[in-house]
Amino acid sequence: MVTPQFVMYEEEYQRIAAVCERLCRDANANVVFLVDKNGQLLASAGQTDNLDTTSLASLTAGNIAATGGLAKLIGEKEFSILFHEGERDNLHISIVGGRVILVVIFDSRSSLGLVRLRVKRASGELEAILEALTQKIQDPAAGSPFAEITDEDIDNLFND
Repeated sequence: MVTPQFVMYEEEYQRIAAVCERLCRDANANVVFLVDKNGQLLASAGQTDNLDTTSLASLTAGNIAATGGLAKLIGEKEFSILFHEGERDNLHISIVGGRVILVVIFDSRSSLGLVRLRVKRASGELEAILEALTQKIQDPAAGSPFAEITDEDIDNLFND
């Protein structure tokens, strides 16, 4: 199922990027990604130069969708955390607020326990930012400099 896209404002983007940067540093991770469930990369931090970020975002969303199908088959709503262990690198994937996917790529310089601990804190911060963003989207006039402009004001502007 395709989830609707949402608008990202600069203020929220900067806050999300800061959380991703802090998570990358505090978890001693190589890369942190935030992806929407449609596979769109929202933010990233760390060593992304040698990665195909578009493919990674799309495949992560596909992975979440596939495991969501598996979860439903056994009577679960979804699996909120996935872990993939490789020879060199590991992926910790978690769903944040039911809306976005947080991906942490780390190697032997970190540990699963440390990543899980830092992801838990970062997820709470991201959920708060996403909730504020949702409120802003639902009430776009709140805090807008144009909130007090009425339809009558606009008509008067364009009439002689």
